[in-house]
Amino acid sequence: LFERWLSQACEAKLADPTAMVVATVDEHGQPYQRIVLLKHYDEKGMVFYTNLGSRKAHQIENNPRVSLLFPWHTLERQVMVIGKAERLSTLEVMKYFHSRPRDSQIGAWVSKQSSRISARGILESKFLELKQKFQQGEVPLPSFWGGFRVSLEQIEFWQGGEHRLHDRFLYQRENDAWKIDRLAP
Repeated sequence: LFERWLSQACEAKLADPTAMVVATVDEHGQPYQRIVLLKHYDEKGMVFYTNLGSRKAHQIENNPRVSLLFPWHTLERQVMVIGKAERLSTLEVMKYFHSRPRDSQIGAWVSKQSSRISARGILESKFLELKQKFQQGEVPLPSFWGGFRVSLEQIEFWQGGEHRLHDRFLYQRENDAWKIDRLAP
């Protein structure tokens, strides 16, 4: 069902249909949310990439339980995923990193994500400096850049309905099968 809904979101020309909210919690139980892009999915989970020095990466290291949300408002749909985030292997990360546009690879080197900066010009200057440095050959994978795969333990599909009688279906993984329940709106 997810594959079909994502395909329909892409066909509907939604802005960033692969944009998903990733929710984590810090060591005090304070929740945080941010938007990242889904880069791959299969039966093992949903994959995104990030700076490993970011707040989200540190929170995942402390508590790998996360939720994802695809808010496709225009289609009156949303998909929520609950699972555990696990770091991807260096090989998987490297393969994806080198498939990115060259300027995006360089951009990964520029930002110490979530750190305070006094002006945007600092980032732009660093980008130009690194573009010159990496002018020849392959841009190396930064040691602080990686990815996570979120396992698929629960997936809830929500479809808006007339008179607020929405359709909700909860898929829960039980061993190697999915248990599917209809939920009241």
